[in-house]
Amino acid sequence: MFIQGFFISVLHLCSMKEKISVAALKDIPQLLQLINCAYRGEEAKKGWTHEADLIEGAIRTDEASLKGLIQKPGVVILKYELDENLAGCVFLEKKNERLYLGMLSVSPQIQAQGIGKKLLKASEEHAKEVGCTIIEMTVISVRKELIAWYQRNGYADTGKREPFPDDGKFGNPRQELEFIYMEKQV
Repeated sequence: MFIQGFFISVLHLCSMKEKISVAALKDIPQLLQLINCAYRGEEAKKGWTHEADLIEGAIRTDEASLKGLIQKPGVVILKYELDENLAGCVFLEKKNERLYLGMLSVSPQIQAQGIGKKLLKASEEHAKEVGCTIIEMTVISVRKELIAWYQRNGYADTGKREPFPDDGKFGNPRQELEFIYMEKQV
């Protein structure tokens, strides 16, 4: 029964009009809502990848931070729309020959339907367009399912680690956390 529903859901998703484009300042309210509900709070728990159990608080980012990112040279936020509704996004920042990938977000209600993979593919295409040969990212080390997903999509653990910021700006860790660095050559 579950498998049949899954295929119907995928078929329905494929029949929808989808578009990936660069986000603008006018998209900030929708981006803010999407990113925060994909990462934190009770809404995030409807999806398979979230930080809600790891970090206290419902805010992953805020309006001022998103505005600063969108206006920063070398940065784009790609948005994924289904029937003109924001369903996913990813932050990309060019750093010399590397492209930093962050805040990959998909609406919790429609995760596990290929949207994240499409955003990864679009990120790789963007990297090539701007002359980057490596995409890098940080992932919280205890997010084993997410790390495995990135590995299945060609990303490897570099061995580099960094402490998770404990400044309280966007929530407080419920346990000691660290980032691992992952990368992929494109």
